[in-house]
Amino acid sequence: MEIFSKTDIGLIRNENQDCVWSEILSNTACAAVLCDGMGGEREGGLASKITVELISQRIREGFNELMNRNSVRNLLITSVIAANSLVWETAQSKIHEVMGTTCVACIVFGGVAYIVNVGDSRAYHLFTQDDDECIQQITKDHSHVRDLIDLGEITEEQAKTHPKRSKITRAIGAESNVTPDYFELELALGDMVMMCSDGLTSYGDDLDILDICFDSKPRDCCEKLVDYANNKGGHDNVSVALILNN
Repeated sequence: MEIFSKTDIGLIRNENQDCVWSEILSNTACAAVLCDGMGGEREGGLASKITVELISQRIREGFNELMNRNSVRNLLITSVIAANSLVWETAQSKIHEVMGTTCVACIVFGGVAYIVNVGDSRAYHLFTQDDDECIQQITKDHSHVRDLIDLGEITEEQAKTHPKRSKITRAIGAESNVTPDYFELELALGDMVMMCSDGLTSYGDDLDILDICFDSKPRDCCEKLVDYANNKGGHDNVSVALILNN
């Protein structure tokens, strides 16, 4: 099993409000947490930093190889809820400040990917099927444009240029309580889980991402994906984490 990550400020922004952590936990497990902060100057970066630090600490301290599926699920969900409480309390202590962050977190253990998400940072499954290379989004964006797509009011293509494409409907710290989405995915040998902020997906194409991941060595993928986003204009911070199940 291999895991890599990278974050970059991009070419336009003055501050990187993304934060990412990745780590091998044991011979059969690894984990990553990726956040994209929102709010006023510095506050989004603080929200993402708080969230990544708290969730990663809880995963390090709480994970062991004797855990069953339900235990791993509970570890991820309770970690996200705890992070939400801490960011919310921090925001309440700052007068007139709004702060929050998206979050996608993953533990891969024993050939299974356990994933939680809040907001529009994503997790993808990259795999081969009948000799074809495939990419499939695992998470579902908590965003205004995703709601419009589900209602049939706009298309996926129209969502890419919609004026409210950056508006998210769920975030860590935005309210006193949050409910993360949860996913489990069986992985075959050679499968990859790729996590990213919208600095990659808002300006890139899934098929380009697929090609980069399958045409590059795993240790080079994150850097190449960041370079790809910056070559598209670098309009936002961009963060990527990649897990290879081998």
